[in-house]
Amino acid sequence: MKKTLKTVAVAAAGLAMMASLTACSGLKGLDVVGKQSITSFEEVLKTIPDQVQANDLNVGWSLEAPDGSARFIWSEDYSKAPLHDVMLELDSKPFVKAGLTITKLPKNYTAYDDMLMVGKKLGDDKLTYQGDSTPLGAYEKIVEKYRDSINYHTSLDHYGVKLGDGNMFEWAKDMETNGYNNENQDKDIVFVLNPEPLISAGVDPKKVEGWVYAQVPVEENGKTEQVWKLLKPFNLK
Repeated sequence: MKKTLKTVAVAAAGLAMMASLTACSGLKGLDVVGKQSITSFEEVLKTIPDQVQANDLNVGWSLEAPDGSARFIWSEDYSKAPLHDVMLELDSKPFVKAGLTITKLPKNYTAYDDMLMVGKKLGDDKLTYQGDSTPLGAYEKIVEKYRDSINYHTSLDHYGVKLGDGNMFEWAKDMETNGYNNENQDKDIVFVLNPEPLISAGVDPKKVEGWVYAQVPVEENGKTEQVWKLLKPFNLK
């Protein structure tokens, strides 16, 4: 009897310790979405290696769209990144042609050399690596330190990095089976913009060449709503 009680006590203590560690770690050790996002992001990087480059200006890495009109950029050291830690860089010309007045853009946008940049600062962490930094290693730091910035879009089977104010960079969980269901086409990577600030700055979203103005399902607080977005999707295979 004493042995049984001792066994139960040890098991209970173990469970208590596990619960404490889980609470302290933010569920990182059990986070399936975070781990799978790393695996699927690695597949994207492997599929278009020539479009993944070091980005010295932003102290990190960039993944360029096949047509060169947009890039997703993520920092490898948040203590040195000059502006944002995760961001999109976009060709501004289609937006200007669609009515954009650049001076009316909000503060999370920066304009330079016919480009627009929009993103957010994650923190001031000085990131360190075992060996040299790599594109995948820098992404893993986002999952490790700022898990809330990683999204799983259930309706579309996409992972994504939240860039603030409804802007995103998304990629397919599985490039063989993914798809934006409103177009019935596979979309391996998608640059996603909240159109509202752009509309307020004069843009007619239906006239932005190279971008799709469409409603997509977005999950918030357990509910799915249709939300208008500007999308630049690409197939990689």
